[in-house]
Amino acid sequence: MKSYEGLLILKPDLEKEQLQDIYQKLQENIKKHKGEIEGADELGKKALAYKIGKFKEGIYYLTKLKIEPSQIKALGSDLKLNEHVLRFMFTQLFPGAAKKKVESAGSTEN
Repeated sequence: MKSYEGLLILKPDLEKEQLQDIYQKLQENIKKHKGEIEGADELGKKALAYKIGKFKEGIYYLTKLKIEPSQIKALGSDLKLNEHVLRFMFTQLFPGAAKKKVESAGSTEN
């Protein structure tokens, strides 16, 4: 299994109960596709860079998971069917990538 970070943008007019239901379904879908959730965080309502449909804002939800690469497409297909999800994206996390980036940004060679 590989590590991924998933970002979902949800409709901004959702109630707390609807958000909890969406998060629960996401966790069930990840488990259904034999994945493991490592962490999740609601980032709150933020302005979108451009309008998506009639929405200028969205509720951002970030999750870290481990799943087989072949299952990412199936997970994405499940999310496409959810009318409350405006956009989503999964990015593979590589071990040490963030650390290397920070180290190279901190070096000052003239």
